[in-house]
Amino acid sequence: MGRSQVYFLLFLVASMAVIQLSIAGGEGSVPVEECPSACSVRCSATHHRGQCMDVCQDCCQKCLCVPSGTIGSKDECPCYRDLKTKYGTPKCP
Repeated sequence: MGRSQVYFLLFLVASMAVIQLSIAGGEGSVPVEECPSACSVRCSATHHRGQCMDVCQDCCQKCLCVPSGTIGSKDECPCYRDLKTKYGTPKCP
Protein backbone atom coordinates (compact mmCIF):
# COMPACT_ATOMS: atom_id res chain seq x y z
CA MET A 1 0.00 0.00 0.00
CA GLY A 2 1.42 3.35 -1.03
CA ARG A 3 2.02 6.26 1.28
CA SER A 4 -0.69 8.36 -0.38
CA GLN A 5 -3.24 5.57 0.15
CA VAL A 6 -2.38 5.40 3.85
CA TYR A 7 -2.79 9.18 4.20
CA PHE A 8 -6.11 9.02 2.37
CA LEU A 9 -7.37 6.28 4.70
CA LEU A 10 -6.28 8.26 7.77
CA PHE A 11 -8.03 11.34 6.41
CA LEU A 12 -11.19 9.33 5.78
CA VAL A 13 -11.23 7.86 9.30
CA ALA A 14 -10.62 11.29 10.88
CA SER A 15 -13.41 12.83 8.78
CA MET A 16 -15.86 10.14 9.86
CA ALA A 17 -14.97 10.73 13.53
CA VAL A 18 -15.60 14.47 13.19
CA ILE A 19 -18.96 13.84 11.52
CA GLN A 20 -20.03 11.44 14.27
CA LEU A 21 -19.11 13.95 16.97
CA SER A 22 -20.99 16.76 15.24
CA ILE A 23 -24.26 14.79 15.14
CA ALA A 24 -23.90 13.19 18.54
CA GLY A 25 -26.32 15.61 20.25
CA GLY A 26 -24.18 16.18 23.33
CA GLU A 27 -23.12 19.32 25.11
CA GLY A 28 -22.24 22.07 22.69
CA SER A 29 -24.04 20.48 19.77
CA VAL A 30 -26.61 23.30 19.40
CA PRO A 31 -25.29 26.71 18.33
CA VAL A 32 -26.94 29.60 20.23
CA GLU A 33 -28.74 30.78 17.10
CA GLU A 34 -30.44 27.36 16.79
CA CYS A 35 -31.78 27.32 20.38
CA PRO A 36 -35.23 28.70 19.40
CA SER A 37 -35.83 25.96 16.83
CA ALA A 38 -34.53 23.19 19.12
CA CYS A 39 -36.72 24.48 21.97
CA SER A 40 -39.70 24.74 19.65
CA VAL A 41 -39.50 20.98 19.14
CA ARG A 42 -38.91 20.36 22.86
CA CYS A 43 -41.91 22.50 23.90
CA SER A 44 -44.28 21.43 21.12
CA ALA A 45 -46.43 19.16 23.32
CA THR A 46 -47.02 21.46 26.30
CA HIS A 47 -49.98 23.73 27.03
CA HIS A 48 -47.57 26.27 28.60
CA ARG A 49 -45.57 26.88 25.43
CA GLY A 50 -44.45 30.45 26.20
CA GLN A 51 -43.05 29.59 29.62
CA CYS A 52 -41.48 26.39 28.31
CA MET A 53 -39.80 28.27 25.45
CA ASP A 54 -38.38 30.94 27.79
CA VAL A 55 -36.89 28.41 30.20
CA CYS A 56 -35.71 26.04 27.47
CA GLN A 57 -33.91 28.82 25.59
CA ASP A 58 -32.20 29.94 28.81
CA CYS A 59 -31.06 26.35 29.42
CA CYS A 60 -29.99 25.95 25.79
CA GLN A 61 -27.89 29.13 25.88
CA LYS A 62 -26.12 27.91 29.03
CA CYS A 63 -25.58 24.30 27.92
CA LEU A 64 -25.65 24.56 24.10
CA CYS A 65 -27.74 21.40 24.09
CA VAL A 66 -31.44 20.46 24.06
CA PRO A 67 -32.52 16.84 24.51
CA SER A 68 -34.40 15.24 21.63
CA GLY A 69 -38.13 14.73 21.80
CA THR A 70 -40.74 16.50 23.87
CA ILE A 71 -40.11 14.80 27.22
CA GLY A 72 -37.37 12.73 28.82
CA SER A 73 -34.05 12.02 27.07
CA LYS A 74 -32.31 14.43 29.46
CA ASP A 75 -29.31 12.10 29.78
CA GLU A 76 -28.32 13.28 26.28
CA CYS A 77 -27.47 16.66 27.86
CA PRO A 78 -26.09 16.35 31.42
CA CYS A 79 -25.72 20.14 31.79
CA TYR A 80 -29.36 20.65 30.74
CA ARG A 81 -30.46 17.84 33.04
CA ASP A 82 -28.54 19.13 36.06
CA LEU A 83 -29.59 22.80 36.02
CA LYS A 84 -31.77 23.47 39.09
CA THR A 85 -34.13 26.20 40.22
CA LYS A 86 -33.48 28.08 43.45
CA TYR A 87 -35.72 25.48 45.10
CA GLY A 88 -33.55 22.57 43.94
CA THR A 89 -36.03 21.23 41.38
CA PRO A 90 -35.09 20.60 37.73
CA LYS A 91 -35.08 23.87 35.82
CA CYS A 92 -35.11 22.74 32.21
CA PRO A 93 -38.16 21.19 30.52
